[in-house]
Amino acid sequence: MLRTNIEIAQAARCKPIEEVTSKIGLGRDDIQFYGKYMAKIPLDVLKRFDDRPNGKLIVTSAITPTPAGEGKTVTTIGLVEALGKLGLKACGALRQPSLGPVFGTKGGATGGGLAQVYPMWDIDLHFTGDIHAVAAAHNLLSAIIENLVQRGNELNIDPTRIVWKKAIDMNCRELRHIVVGLGGRGDGGVPHESGFIIAAASEISAILALATSMADLKTRLGKMIVAYTYDKKPVIAIQLNCVGAMALLLKEAMKPNVVQTLEGQPMFIHGFPFANIAHGNNSILATKYALKMADYVVTESGFSSELGAEKFFDIVCREAKLRPDCAVLVASIRALKMHGGCPFDKCDVKNLEALEKGLANLERHVLNLRKFGIPVVVAINHFSTDTVEEEDLIIEHCKDLGVRSAVSHVFDKGGEGGQMLAKQVLAAIKENNNHFKPLYELDMPIKKKITTIATELYGAMEVKFHAEAEKDVMELVAAGYGGLPVCIAKTQHSITDDPKVKGAPIGWTLTVKELQVSAGAEFIVAICGDIMLIPGLPGAPGAMGMDVFDDGKIIGLY
Repeated sequence: MLRTNIEIAQAARCKPIEEVTSKIGLGRDDIQFYGKYMAKIPLDVLKRFDDRPNGKLIVTSAITPTPAGEGKTVTTIGLVEALGKLGLKACGALRQPSLGPVFGTKGGATGGGLAQVYPMWDIDLHFTGDIHAVAAAHNLLSAIIENLVQRGNELNIDPTRIVWKKAIDMNCRELRHIVVGLGGRGDGGVPHESGFIIAAASEISAILALATSMADLKTRLGKMIVAYTYDKKPVIAIQLNCVGAMALLLKEAMKPNVVQTLEGQPMFIHGFPFANIAHGNNSILATKYALKMADYVVTESGFSSELGAEKFFDIVCREAKLRPDCAVLVASIRALKMHGGCPFDKCDVKNLEALEKGLANLERHVLNLRKFGIPVVVAINHFSTDTVEEEDLIIEHCKDLGVRSAVSHVFDKGGEGGQMLAKQVLAAIKENNNHFKPLYELDMPIKKKITTIATELYGAMEVKFHAEAEKDVMELVAAGYGGLPVCIAKTQHSITDDPKVKGAPIGWTLTVKELQVSAGAEFIVAICGDIMLIPGLPGAPGAMGMDVFDDGKIIGLY
């Protein structure tokens, strides 16, 4: 009988965290312990590494995923393990899981099988409290806004235009749209509509992942737009005099977390920005200092190449002055069959015809990554239902595309199962065929930036801007935000803006409904389609199968 991820993790015999961090130059006194296997690294300790040269940066992305995901995190962790097996000084950098997916459908984000980070149960749950700190800071700001409106409203805030909602790290669809302030002015304040978003969708989450110092954090927090006045002028957080208190709540969350793979390699897990409304990558601090401490660093971007990877290249790399050395594109046979027209519940059955049709999606993502000028390696994440004939078909197609590929068995075999992939990545880096560049220039007009992404990466023929979006563009330019990068919020279930469309269509029209500015995070959000900022639970939530017992045994986490 196959062991579950939690059973594999609980049976593991991992090293005390100080033994793991010693591999990257950190002594026992350099880290803050969170139990035996987790730690934070203070910012003043990190600064000691500023003058060191950077290691090689490997970015993991994926084809358009199925609802179950294609093993991007598994591949990232397994590649770090594989590089370690080769005797190389390797480290990883991941986003932190949020509770919504853990208790909902998708599960945690700590890998699986023998390619996991440890201890998965703590990482998937409260971890070191970073997400809770963001929710507390977010809700403090909300409380200050409501209090000011109730007590004289000296900033002339229009209660119907308070855009700063509440935050919670749970999938509660019933909180999407609420009315607050009931009970009379003395008890409840001023009645108006509001709502909740998940903590990962808070702009503070994006800021935490982009800030490079406490001073930078406070500057960014102060620039966040929280409301508008009756005469339509923006109100920013610094006007509410609580940025210092918010920073105080976030002071520990600013420090990167470090854990380990099941094979003892160090892994930074820090930052959790939503991968649609925000940039969907781990913190700049984690990636920056992992590169200072290791010779090879593998990081993961959210969703697929046109989403998380594009935002990593066009937003994060600009901000942090990073230069990636290689991109790993994760593909699964089941996802490619789905993109070839096979129903997802039948994708475990051999179907070469559907697989061949679905290769168009793989090809699109390979071409997308190449547009940024870096070498690409395709990782075929092996599932037990895959056949050699199906794997060979993908490998041959990759040869036709002139791209390296390897079947990855890291789920079943850990680092040993990732040797072929690791060697292909090292060979791609050694070729030094790297001409990295962002997709667009920042001085382009806002609409041109969006159109460039849509036509170059999505396969769209044109972009249609609703009247509201046209108005938003003019207002953003007038307010001085025209030079910011853009973050397109669209579905992850399709390369288009329609989640039902699979494969890699061309010649369609992307529709932009509205634009918003994340002034503190310093990017413009273009909203395409319906984006849920607080997902609901499925019919049978994962939480209903979870439990913990007196001996510490946990069931149901995956």
